[in-house]
Amino acid sequence: MKIVVTGSLGHISKPLVERLLESNHTVTVISSDPGKIAIIEDMGATAAIGSVQDADFLATAFTGADAVYTMVPPVSYMEPGLDPIKHFSQIGNNYASAVTQAGIKRVVNLSSWGAHRDSGTGGIVGTYYLEHILNGLPESVSITHIRPASFYYNLFSFIPAIKYTGKISAAYGAGDRTVLVAPEDIAVAVADELENTAGSRSIRYVASDELTCNEVAQILGEAIGKPDLHWDLISAEQAQQSLEAAGLPPTSAALLVELQTGHHNGFISEDYYKHRPELGKVKLTDFAKEFALAYQKQVS
Repeated sequence: MKIVVTGSLGHISKPLVERLLESNHTVTVISSDPGKIAIIEDMGATAAIGSVQDADFLATAFTGADAVYTMVPPVSYMEPGLDPIKHFSQIGNNYASAVTQAGIKRVVNLSSWGAHRDSGTGGIVGTYYLEHILNGLPESVSITHIRPASFYYNLFSFIPAIKYTGKISAAYGAGDRTVLVAPEDIAVAVADELENTAGSRSIRYVASDELTCNEVAQILGEAIGKPDLHWDLISAEQAQQSLEAAGLPPTSAALLVELQTGHHNGFISEDYYKHRPELGKVKLTDFAKEFALAYQKQVS
């Protein structure tokens, strides 16, 4: 198959490209960084350099492909005036235009858990609108929305708090249940769906581990030599103050607090538990080794 992969050589796209090439697919990787050309070509893929903000470029890159993997670059909470709905919608419309112009019949789209809700999910709320834009494509286009749980690497953001306060604090925590996922496990699911040529519209959740926040703190604490590490549940007001003190713009902090609160209240995970997937191979105990290395770099 001829497959186009967006996302350059990011956390998901790199292992995805490697997996597709191992299966003898012809792969084109879209990247905005000309510096990635040699790396992409050395892997055995073709580089297409341009921006996902350019629908005409995307249409040219998509032309001739049997399937495409679409992903929207994540929002930055450090961005003043962050508007996740606008961000996801703009790029979603570019993808829809490109798919139409290029005559693509198979799309595997990276969405998120919580995409079943049009509000109350903070920075990931844009994925609801992204899915609806792509679902507006003709029925002849087969689409699978991949909805991963919370990425393991999001836990890196707690390292400064652990360093300076000796604990994790957020508007979700303690006995709250969380679901975590490794990019490698997402790549496996995406590759599987790209190779599925049956015409359909579907949603697929992807997760690697299900734990309480207390269990997450225990595993991470043991990995970094702090076996008594706790994950405290604090109020939304306390979380907002803490995030603003850490330098986040107030609007961005509010979005992050909304995301955390949605996690605590179960808004984010409610549809996930109705369509619970088989868990992937990479467990938190595996990721904890990587977390420990990152922690040591920041505290040394």
